[in-house]
Amino acid sequence: MNGVGFELLLAEVAAVKPVQSVGRVIEVSRGVLTVSGLSGIAALGDLVEVGHGNRIRRGEVLQLDKKTVTVLPDGGPDGLSIGDPVAHVGKNHIAPDESWIGRVIDPFGQALDGKPILQGRKPRPLRGEPLNPTERRALGSRLETGLAVFNTLLPIVRGQRVGLFAGSGVGKSTLLAKLATGLQADVVVIAMVGERGREVREFIDRVLGPAGMKRSVLVAATSDQSPMVRRRCAWTAMSVAEYFRDKGKQVLFLADSVTRFAEAHREVALATGESSSLRGFPPSTSHLITTLCERAGPGIGDMGDITAVFSVLVAGSDMEEPIADILRGVLDGHIVLDRQIAERGRFPAIDLLRSVSRALPHAASEGENALISRARRLLGVFDRSEMMIQAGLYSAGTDPVIDEAIATWPKLDQFLAESEPNGTRESFERLEACFSDRTKA
Repeated sequence: MNGVGFELLLAEVAAVKPVQSVGRVIEVSRGVLTVSGLSGIAALGDLVEVGHGNRIRRGEVLQLDKKTVTVLPDGGPDGLSIGDPVAHVGKNHIAPDESWIGRVIDPFGQALDGKPILQGRKPRPLRGEPLNPTERRALGSRLETGLAVFNTLLPIVRGQRVGLFAGSGVGKSTLLAKLATGLQADVVVIAMVGERGREVREFIDRVLGPAGMKRSVLVAATSDQSPMVRRRCAWTAMSVAEYFRDKGKQVLFLADSVTRFAEAHREVALATGESSSLRGFPPSTSHLITTLCERAGPGIGDMGDITAVFSVLVAGSDMEEPIADILRGVLDGHIVLDRQIAERGRFPAIDLLRSVSRALPHAASEGENALISRARRLLGVFDRSEMMIQAGLYSAGTDPVIDEAIATWPKLDQFLAESEPNGTRESFERLEACFSDRTKA
């Protein structure tokens, strides 16, 4: 056995606790357990195991009292009884390892793909602290994405954190998969929070494919699992991303979706008695989301960077709903997908006028910024005049800017749907070609 394999084996042995503190369930109420005997040992967020034999399930410590602790069990309290044993497992840690690349794991670091998995040598806190903001690097260079719109009009740079806002069925997951396979990165970490069970396998086989999985770690918690597990999914994935970042790798972090992460937290928070005063969400939701987002971004010194895309489900394209509003204020850009664009068959269905990359203007040259500004201006003119044009109320030649917008719009719309495997330079050449015919005329 080589040295690395032996160290991993030692880590597995060290993780085994020969002695565990055990408490007892003394009350079951509102989906949570009141446990005696652990108040002097357990800390907030610690893991426990409830029950015995084949009925063991995990739980998380939510509240502490001088004599009791409150535990949220995984899967609900059905089948639990007064007097059931509750074993204290330990801190809420995860121990990632290089061998996790290409694997599908659950939020506890256990394999979901049916193969053995080894834990890493050093456990990491699940809810790690963001890096010191005064020591972080600035955003890095522009990344190739494989999609023309992101290579030009909405650039993504190293360490940038972007929000992807979309309703259901508008192509959000497909766009995330395109970024997972096409965006420059050493490792891709994907958090599938509350996803439908059948879609996990479909995402692996059809969307990511073998090429995408070769550089990916997928952390999945399906919609049928408890809010404790669904909430933990995003934290686990971020801890895995931080592990690879600390090893100097460029990491792409994809979260689908922050909305379901917040909904899971709402269930947990309500179980502890927190009020839902933020338009249906508890006040702690804002801090929960911003802390998760701040853990991504540029690294320090020899560290790599975590470039992150956080998806948000917006019902009825309501960008003012709480989760979307919180994310917009903390991220370095947002991408808005529009249902009407998707329904007329253009993918990705990005509404460019409602989307922005805060990497601009620094991520592009002076000439490139001029092209981007021109494209946005003409798309804006067409958008404001579209109803008049469609109704036949506009006469050609009345306004040269509107005439240019009418001539250019079909080319720009087609450009926004293009894949661009040849890189950023060719993407800008194609963008410039959208205007060339009209300019010569």
